[in-house]
Amino acid sequence: MTECQSMPGAAQPAVTESGTDEIVAAPNAGRTERHCSVARTVGILSDPWMFLVIREAFFGAKRFETFQSSLGVPRATLTDRLGRLIEEGILVRSRIPDAKRHEYKLTAAGLDLYPSFIALMQFGDRWLLDGDEPPLRLVDSADGHVIEPIVACSHCHGEINAHRVTYRDGPGAGASCMPPSKRTRRPSDPGLFERGRPSSVAKSLQVIGDRWSFLVIREAFFGRRRFDHMQVELGIASNILADRLARLVQSGVFRRDYYDEARDRVEYRLTDMGLDLYGPLVAMLAWGDRWLADGKPPLVLHHLDCGHDFSPVVICRSSRRAVTAHGLRYRMSYTASDYEGPLHEGRETPARST
Repeated sequence: MTECQSMPGAAQPAVTESGTDEIVAAPNAGRTERHCSVARTVGILSDPWMFLVIREAFFGAKRFETFQSSLGVPRATLTDRLGRLIEEGILVRSRIPDAKRHEYKLTAAGLDLYPSFIALMQFGDRWLLDGDEPPLRLVDSADGHVIEPIVACSHCHGEINAHRVTYRDGPGAGASCMPPSKRTRRPSDPGLFERGRPSSVAKSLQVIGDRWSFLVIREAFFGRRRFDHMQVELGIASNILADRLARLVQSGVFRRDYYDEARDRVEYRLTDMGLDLYGPLVAMLAWGDRWLADGKPPLVLHHLDCGHDFSPVVICRSSRRAVTAHGLRYRMSYTASDYEGPLHEGRETPARST
C-alpha cells in the first residue's frame, strides 16, 4: 500500500451548488486511491460539458461554432473543454485547408470511446426511458438491420454478466496518493447531461457520472454491501455516503435488505437494474485499460463460461460483429430539426465523425 503524507485540517463543511452542506475531509487528506481504469474513464465522461462535446463529435460536429450552436455553451467553457479533450488525446485540432479556421476531430482514442457510449445507451434504453421510445436506433451500414448491442467476452463472444465473471489483480494493481484537488461538487442541474438533444447515454451518466455515486457502485461490484465497509474503503464522509446511497436506492440501482432488523441494520444490494450496469462499467474499463493504463491494466477479467481471460467488447447480438463508429448509422425517433447542430438533413445519420 502506498503511504501518503497526511495533510493538516479537520473535516469541514462545503456548500454544494444545490445549496446543501456536505461534510468533507480536507481535500484528499492522506488518502490513497485504488488504481481503476473505469474511474479514469468516468473521470472524463462525468464532466457534462466534456461528455457533450464528445457526443456532438460523434454526431459530426467539427468546428467551434458548430459545437457552440448545438450546445449553447459559453465560449470560454467550450475553449476550456476542447483544450482538455486534446490533452486527454480524445480530440485533435487541425487547420482547415485554405481557411483561417480550425476543426476538431476525434482521434483513434476518441473513436474508441464509441462502444462505451453504446453500452451506456443500451442501459439507458432498457431502464431509464419510463416507457418512451428510445431516442436512437443503431442501424448496420452494411445490411440496414437494426442492431441490439451487448457487452461480450472477447474470446467466446458470449454476453457477460457480473455473476459469470471473476477478477484478479493485473500488473497495474495497487493504489496511489490522491493528487491535491478542489472539493468536487455534485452538479446542481443533472439535466445538463441532456443538453441539446435526447440521449439515453446522458440519462445513464446522470446515474453513475457523479464520482461518489460511481465509486459506491464499484464497491458493490467488489462485494461490499454494508455502509461501514463502504465508508472505510472509500474514506467518504458519512453524510455524503448516506446521500449517494439514498439516491441510488431511489433510482433503482440498490435495494435495502435487513440483516439485523432489531437494530435497523441494512445491506445495500444491487438490483437487476444495478447488476445490468456491469456491462457499461467494464466497457469503460476496457477503454481505460487501452488508453490510460500505460499497458498495465489494474484488473484482469476471467469469463467463467469459456474459462478464458478476456477484454470486454461491444458487439451486435445477432451478427456478432463489433460495434464501431465507422460501421453504424443512427435512426432518430425525434425530429432532428428541433435541435441545432450539423445534422438537420435527415432522420438517419452517420454514427461517426471522420
